[in-house]
This record gives sequence, C-alpha cells and structure tokens, in this order.
Amino acid sequence: MSDMVVDVQRISKSFGNEKVLKSVSLQLERGKIHGIIGRNGSGKTVLMKCICGFLRPTVGKVIVFGKTISTDCDFAPDTGMLIETPGFLIHETGLKNLLWLAKLGKCATREKVANLIRVVGLDPAMKKKVGQYSLGMRQRLGIAQALLDDPSLLILDEPMNGLDKNGVKDIRSLLLDLKAQGKTILLASHFAQDIDELCDTVHEMDQGVISL
Repeated sequence: MSDMVVDVQRISKSFGNEKVLKSVSLQLERGKIHGIIGRNGSGKTVLMKCICGFLRPTVGKVIVFGKTISTDCDFAPDTGMLIETPGFLIHETGLKNLLWLAKLGKCATREKVANLIRVVGLDPAMKKKVGQYSLGMRQRLGIAQALLDDPSLLILDEPMNGLDKNGVKDIRSLLLDLKAQGKTILLASHFAQDIDELCDTVHEMDQGVISL
C-alpha cells in the first residue's frame, strides 16, 4: 500500500484570462494532517476543488489513491470534504439531513448518523431546523457530513469558521483523533494556532503558487 494518498502533478487552472493556479505540485502522505495557508484569493479553495474533482485542471493531473481524477473516476475516491458553506435542506433537522445523505452512500444506519452528530458536538435529538442553525452549528454538521462514509481522506476548507472558542477546541481534538485512526487530512485555515497545533506539514500558497 502506497504512503502517498494525493499526488498533484503540475496543475494549472484558468478562468478566462485569469490564471488562478500556476503549475502546482503537491504530495500528501498517508496518516498526516497537511496544512495550506495563504491569503484570500491565493488559490487554496480552487486547489482543493481540483483535488476533489469539482473543478478540472486546465493543465496537469490529480491522482488520489492511485486513481486519476477525470480519467479513472469523476471525483476523488474514499474522500470526505467540507468546502465553502455546506448546503442543507433548511426546513429539516440536522439528523434528517444526514439520514437523507446517508441513504446515498455506504452509511445508512440511524445509529451511526446520530453518533456522528454527537461526535461533532451537536445533539441528534434537537428539533431545531437547519435554517435556524448558527454558522458554527452548520460547520459542525458539515464536518459530520464529510465523515458520513468513514472516508480515508478528508479535505477541509476553513472548518473552524463560525465556531466559538469551545467549538474550535472540540474540532481540533476531533481532527487529532481522526489522524490517530490513520486518516489523512488536508486543512486550509487562516488561524495560525490551527496550523501550529494540528499540522505535520505546511504549504503556503500565494498568487496561485505553492511552496513548503
């Protein structure tokens, strides 16, 4: 089994005349938390979307678990993701939302879904509709959604957004627990403490270029 989970090979991505990624290469080793830092607009989210398969690189290729995205598969296999604001059915509870999503994947048991909701610090019995959730509560639910199919790779874009001090502490602890279970995590955060406390490797992005 290869220790290389993600292999990004000299990808570039343009939108019209704007070149957002410029010959980016990145390798992510199994069982580690890898951090990406950079200012807004540096290309972090676009890179994550290319790894997931939501965007196709203009040049280059992305390989996840030995599969080339867009050639061998449409989306990154065995991968959970939280990129930008997660979309939910706002007139349903968090539990109902995840139960609907669970039916589409490998995890369909009510017990497992309820446990995931508890793991991220929410109450599966809560009757409040997602439309009434705070931003922090939505983030927690989004992380639970990313974990639904027990993926080996997690791609998390600013997962601490909207969380209070206790929420940040909870999610940091959860990510370290997931790493201990052998999961590989790619994390973008503008909180220096997240990077310092969590990440085994750190990559900086600036104007579409990545560096160690």
